[in-house]
Amino acid sequence: MTENKYRAHLIGEPTDIITGTDREHRYFAWPSIAAAKDGSIVVGASGFRKRHIDPYGKAVIAVSRDGGQTYSAPRTVIDTCLDDRDVGLTAFGENGLIVTTFNNSVAFQRKEAINLSDEAERAATLSHLDGISEADEAHDLGSLFRISRDNGRTFGRIYKSPITSPHGPRELPDGRIIWCGSPFYANQDHDFSRGVECYELDPDNGNMTLLGKISAVTDRDGDALLSCEPDVIGLPDGTLVCHIRVQGMKADFSQFTLYQSVSRDGGHTWSEPRQILPDMGGAPAHLMLHSSGLLISVYGYRREPFEIRAIFSSDRGVSWSEPVTLSSGNIYPDMGYPMSAEVRDGVILTVYYCHPAPGEPAIIRQVRWLPEII
Repeated sequence: MTENKYRAHLIGEPTDIITGTDREHRYFAWPSIAAAKDGSIVVGASGFRKRHIDPYGKAVIAVSRDGGQTYSAPRTVIDTCLDDRDVGLTAFGENGLIVTTFNNSVAFQRKEAINLSDEAERAATLSHLDGISEADEAHDLGSLFRISRDNGRTFGRIYKSPITSPHGPRELPDGRIIWCGSPFYANQDHDFSRGVECYELDPDNGNMTLLGKISAVTDRDGDALLSCEPDVIGLPDGTLVCHIRVQGMKADFSQFTLYQSVSRDGGHTWSEPRQILPDMGGAPAHLMLHSSGLLISVYGYRREPFEIRAIFSSDRGVSWSEPVTLSSGNIYPDMGYPMSAEVRDGVILTVYYCHPAPGEPAIIRQVRWLPEII
């Protein structure tokens, strides 16, 4: 751990920024945030859903033009016939914005719908899925992205990616766009041995070129663990740092944590992943480089008291601080997936999803804060 100790100076209370008004389709989750080059703040999420897994999800964005004080109503950017989930955002170049999402197959969604306890809801969902043709599913199924050249006002065609990650690709200091992600699996039937893959994305044509791979993490018995939902950042010296959600899949579910891998050759080769949080320390993460020089990783802690946490590194990821809490008491483990963006005067906006009250669907919430050395 680093010698310095840190705290989060919270500015006001967490605020709700995307909530549903429709009585049925008002579940919003898995957000991202980007500071666009025109000064606006863009927040993305999977929205207009009924629950955690259903066929109704859409990739939506909301925009703030006053530094995150107020946001527009969410508008849809990607809406396939399937369940469009985690929404990533990447600001790049002068006016570029990439929106990413992924979905699941009809078969996977049907398997989930059959287990719904509400008979009417089960029947309605299965009927909706029955109306999706094989041709439409084949056209829409995948990890998807669209590119805007005017800071999210308009978007081009939908592309497909071989990988997926909650917050999408990242623009490097040299202008290249790198994407670390898990291979896309339509039915969530992961091949644990594949680990994480790193691609370079060409925003002019949507082409993706494989650069290298991060090896899978194994448990104490030598069995591969689930390595997924990574996030990567490029530092000024050319180092790439990637934080990976690593999860045990055995009956005891003994791991839900973060591992770190580093590349010093532009993403072609990567260090063996090393664990940076306790076995149940939390995940997945988002990395940002603050104007103070601090490298910050935010993530969800999905055990009571259900927190959004941050860790800090002053030595480019060699060591990390003890975690600090940004938000606590979020009711359910169905929460987290935070992402941060820096706005004026070093202030950080971190967005995440949570349930505002028992029995209420998930919403997108924002916390405003400053990192401080104790």
